[in-house]
Amino acid sequence: MDDTPFTFEEPCPIRDVLDRIGDQWSFLVLTGLEGGTMRFSELMRAIGDVSKQMLSRTLRRLEEDGLVSRTVYPEVPPRVEYALTELGRSLLEPLRALIRWADDNHRTIVLSRRRVRDAA
Repeated sequence: MDDTPFTFEEPCPIRDVLDRIGDQWSFLVLTGLEGGTMRFSELMRAIGDVSKQMLSRTLRRLEEDGLVSRTVYPEVPPRVEYALTELGRSLLEPLRALIRWADDNHRTIVLSRRRVRDAA
C-alpha cells in the first residue's frame, strides 16, 4: 500500500466555488443581474453601498468564472453591459433557495446568537 498522502492539484472544488460566489458582493451582483442586462452604474445603484473598485473587482472575478458576460459597445463613450451567462443563470435557483432559508431562519439565528452572548 502506498503511504504517500494524496494531494489535489487544484483546490477542493466545493471550497473553490463557494469562496468565489459566497462573498457578499458576488451574491448581490448575481441576484442583481437576475432581471437582465445592466450597465455598471445601474448595477452599482441597485446594490447600494458597494464601492466602484469592489464592484469592478467582483464583476471581473464573476466574468473570469464564466458566470457573468461583459459586452463592450464601440461608442463614444464606450458602453459596457453585464449579464448573467447560462452558467450564471443556473446558479440562481440554488441562490434563491439559500435566500429563502436565510429569511426563514434569520430570527432563530439571531436569538441563538443572543443566548450565546448572554451566557458568556
